[in-house]
Amino acid sequence: MPISPELKAHLESGVTTLARCWAVTRRDGAVFGFTDHDRDLSFEGITFRAGTGLSATTLEQTTGLALDNTEALGALSDAAITEADIRAGRFDGARVEAWLVNWADPSQRYMQFRGTLGEITSAGGAFRAELVGLSEALNAPQGRVYQSQCSAVLGDGDCKVNIDEAAFSGSGTVVAVEDARRMRVSGLAGFADGWFAHGRLIVESGAAAGLEGVIRADTLVEGTRALDLWEGLRAELVAGDVVRLVAGCDRRAATCRNKFDNFLNFRGFPDIPGEDRLASIPLRSTRETAPTGAK
Repeated sequence: MPISPELKAHLESGVTTLARCWAVTRRDGAVFGFTDHDRDLSFEGITFRAGTGLSATTLEQTTGLALDNTEALGALSDAAITEADIRAGRFDGARVEAWLVNWADPSQRYMQFRGTLGEITSAGGAFRAELVGLSEALNAPQGRVYQSQCSAVLGDGDCKVNIDEAAFSGSGTVVAVEDARRMRVSGLAGFADGWFAHGRLIVESGAAAGLEGVIRADTLVEGTRALDLWEGLRAELVAGDVVRLVAGCDRRAATCRNKFDNFLNFRGFPDIPGEDRLASIPLRSTRETAPTGAK
C-alpha cells in the first residue's frame, strides 16, 4: 500500500503530527484499538484508545521472503488486555494491524505492518507480545501426506460432515469439576459410551467461555459423562457452566464408514503398505511365481 500524496506532503513538511495505532482482532471476533497518542483516535470503525501504555520496538521489514517482526509492549488493564485473557490463550494468533497516522487528520495514514501475535508473556502488571509478519505462513508445510489415516479435520471442507447435527454434537451442563482436565457433564446421556472421545469440548458460558479442549476419554457414569481432556483448560471451569461436545473421530476408515456414514469423503489411504510390510522378510512358501511362458 503506497503512502498517500497528502501524508507524503505532511512528512516532507518538516513539522509533523504523527502517532502510531494498533488494532488487535482476536479469533473470537473481539477488536481492541491502541494508540501512543495522548487522545483517542477513530478510523476504520475502530476506536484507538490512549493511555493504554502500549508501545512497539523498531519494526524490521525486508523486500524478500524473510520474516518481518517486531514486539509490542504494554500494561495489563481490565479494560483492554488482561492477564486472565493472556493465560487463557484468547490472544493467541490474534490478527494485528499497525498504522502511522497523522493525528490531526486520521484520514492521512499508512499501514506499516500486518500480521499476527506470536508468543505473549506477562509479568509485573505488563505484557510483551511478539508480532509476526504475514510471510510466517510460508513456513507452514504444504501438500497432502500419504498415510492410512484421514488427513481431514472432522467438519471441515474436506470432511463435509455437518457437526451441528444433533447426532454429532450437543450441549450439556458441568455438574462437577475434579481439576482442569477432568469433569462431569449432564444432559448428554443419550449418546453412546465413548462417543465424544477424540472430539472437542467447547465452553459456552462462564469464565472459560470460548475456550476449547480435546477430549481424551469419554465415559458414561450414572447418567452423566465423565470427560478427561488431553490438556487442561487455561481458565476456570465451574459447576453450572454450559459446554458443547462434538463427536470424536479417530481418523480410521472404519470410523468414517460406521460412525459418520461418510466414507466417500475419507481423505486417507487405508490400503497403503505400512512399516510392518516394509520390514517383513520374504518367505519361499509365499513367493509369487511367474506364469508359464513369462520372461
